[in-house]
Amino acid sequence: MPHGVSAERVLVVGEALVDVVEDQALPGGSPLNVAVGLQRLGVPTTLHSHFGADANGIEIARHLEASGVGVTPGTVGDHRTSVAEATIAPDGAATYRFEIDWDPAPLDVPEGTFRAVHTGSIGAALEPGATLVETLLTRLRPTTLVTFDPNVRPQLMGSPEQALPRIERLVALADVVKASDEDLAWLYPDDTVAEVQQRWLALGPALVVVTAGAQGADALAASGPVHVPAFVTKVVDTIGAGDSFMAGLIWAVATLGLLGADRRDDLRALDGSQVRQIVSTGARCAGITVGRPGADPPTADEVGATLL
Repeated sequence: MPHGVSAERVLVVGEALVDVVEDQALPGGSPLNVAVGLQRLGVPTTLHSHFGADANGIEIARHLEASGVGVTPGTVGDHRTSVAEATIAPDGAATYRFEIDWDPAPLDVPEGTFRAVHTGSIGAALEPGATLVETLLTRLRPTTLVTFDPNVRPQLMGSPEQALPRIERLVALADVVKASDEDLAWLYPDDTVAEVQQRWLALGPALVVVTAGAQGADALAASGPVHVPAFVTKVVDTIGAGDSFMAGLIWAVATLGLLGADRRDDLRALDGSQVRQIVSTGARCAGITVGRPGADPPTADEVGATLL
């Protein structure tokens, strides 16, 4: 299990919304979930997002505060907070209907403020905010490690042909990329997971991880492919599972001392055992999350308890 996490702060950029599940409103949104997951794991995290001061926004703010996540000054505004209505299937899988407003304020980040920046999902795909996110990552990359999870939402992203150019530009900016096998099946219906991993690795990342639910996860780095089995647990629902996995990946990279653009070459030199450690940490975080309702990522102590 990772330990000795650096105090260097991570910036997460993307949507914060409420997931309405069986008439209960729960704070969510993929980037928000990653930010909460990182903070609970002991990685100091700031969220740059876009939500209102309405009742739903107040619940989001309370949720972030309870987990210790900081927010940027421009995050809360005078507008309606976005909503995702989730329907849970018998196997625990969630599908969504969205009412989204994604128009974040510009963010001025002094060089050296953050050692890593994460983005993904709706925040990296939906205009007008998506252009701001891509511009921000381009500006931060020379001094900051970049992580990315496309977390595809076909309802909001148009066709694969429309979504793919931006996604591949963000993959090329990123050092660590995580996607699900369902993401890749939508984006590249004629390619295997291994073929897409090779394609993405050639664009520039040091590590490409693809999750496949109960079938585990496959990672590809310069050192070669690694398969990690899923963490076995009884599934309550899958809300936030991929986000917990992403937070676990970043946590593990942090504990190896590999955050920051100055560690990019070392990240590219990961050996197979290090890749396995990183991906196994993500799998444990996701496994704990699917065992309880909603996007409820684990603490470092909870992850540690799974090793006893």
